[in-house]
Amino acid sequence: MSELNHILIVEDEESIREPLASYLSDNDYRVKEAGNAEEARKLMSVYHFNLVILDIMMPGENGISLCRHIRETYNTPTIMLTAKTEEVDRIVGLEVGADDYVSKPFSPRELLARMHAVLRRVHEAPKVGIDSQNANYSFGDWVLKTAEQVLVDAEGINISLSTGEYNLLLAMVNRPNRVLSREQLLDLSQGRDAEHFDRSIDNMISRLRRKVELDPKKPKIIKTVWGGGYSFNSDVRQI
Repeated sequence: MSELNHILIVEDEESIREPLASYLSDNDYRVKEAGNAEEARKLMSVYHFNLVILDIMMPGENGISLCRHIRETYNTPTIMLTAKTEEVDRIVGLEVGADDYVSKPFSPRELLARMHAVLRRVHEAPKVGIDSQNANYSFGDWVLKTAEQVLVDAEGINISLSTGEYNLLLAMVNRPNRVLSREQLLDLSQGRDAEHFDRSIDNMISRLRRKVELDPKKPKIIKTVWGGGYSFNSDVRQI
């Protein structure tokens, strides 16, 4: 798998970026390097990347802003690097669409293992429901297009989804009006090898609500079942 993957490292510290690039190259990855967000944007406009390793704290545009841009524009999976250890910093990274995070200082072998897990989830997206990889799903005013992995609103406008958001929504539309626990949703959307904690499901649910609910604070489609998990309360049709 790894020899097919093209990785972008966005890190302003050469002492971290260059040895990491060398390590990944030795492990059969193709690697490009960027010292800041501006360089990363230029490289992403030219090359297709399978994964971005992204530092949060950089001069100029920070990693949080760049991660949001990547999700909205390319839907490329990202792993964030952060020197901070507070839970809130990890949550912010996940909320803007990061697929995983690694705290500095980190072991290159640990990062490589997390890369493998993220890429495996992307390449082996959960196959749920009947012909789910080719079907489109209609619910409320929305259509989920599985080929493009996008939501389409009532006006025909495409709404981008991160890999995690798409997998989670696909799992839920295949199981409407059923209570699904966080553990079940983690299994269905990310696989048993997921390194995320349960809070990541809550964060992705919040992001999905901001996209599909008229009032995310009073959700009608994705409902919280206290003590149980979540339920997708909408009639779903394959079209």
